Parts: sequence; C-alpha cells; structure tokens
Amino acid sequence: MHGWIAYIDELTVGHIHMLIESNDRIKFLDAWVHPDYRRTGIFRKLWETRWKYVRKEFNGYKAYAWAKPMSLPLLLEKGFKAGDSSVYVEMEVEEDKPNETPFTFVSC
Repeated sequence: MHGWIAYIDELTVGHIHMLIESNDRIKFLDAWVHPDYRRTGIFRKLWETRWKYVRKEFNGYKAYAWAKPMSLPLLLEKGFKAGDSSVYVEMEVEEDKPNETPFTFVSC
C-alpha cells in the first residue's frame, strides 16, 4: 500500500492511495479531500503526484481503478478506458442471533 497525504497548517486536508498487486497490476484506491478544501486543486495535485511516481517506478504495469463519477473525467483524460459500471451498496453487520436457524448452501 502506498499513500500520499496533503496537509495545510498541520491539518490533513486530503489523501490518495494505491495497492501493488500480483501480475504487475496497480489498483488505484480511495482519494479524499476535506469538504472545506474541495475545488482548490488538492485532488488533482495528489493524483498527479501519484501518477508521476507510478510512471517512474512501475513502467509496464497495468493500473486500474473503480471510479466515482466525479473522478472519471480525470482518469479518462489520462488515457484510462471506461469499463463496466458498478453500484455502491452497504449494510450494517450484525452478529448472528443464537435462535436463528442457520442455512447451508449446497452447490450441485
């Protein structure tokens, strides 16, 4: 895992990460900018810093990302090709209750 952090006056205002995977692949992970500092160029500066590092250190690797709609234009600008889209889902994880009947999955 590699990451870059943006600071202003000792306050973390943004970060961006990536993960080096097997088979010469790099997964671009989350990027975040504090709401008070958005639309100031911090995201682009973090992205460009990571991109410069990747191009220098990982020539020949394949980089990929799951992009949110606001991030997609920058990725397309850099030459990434759009693939299938996905939908965000979430749920709160709860412990199994002792009186619940567990199920068994059988594949035929």
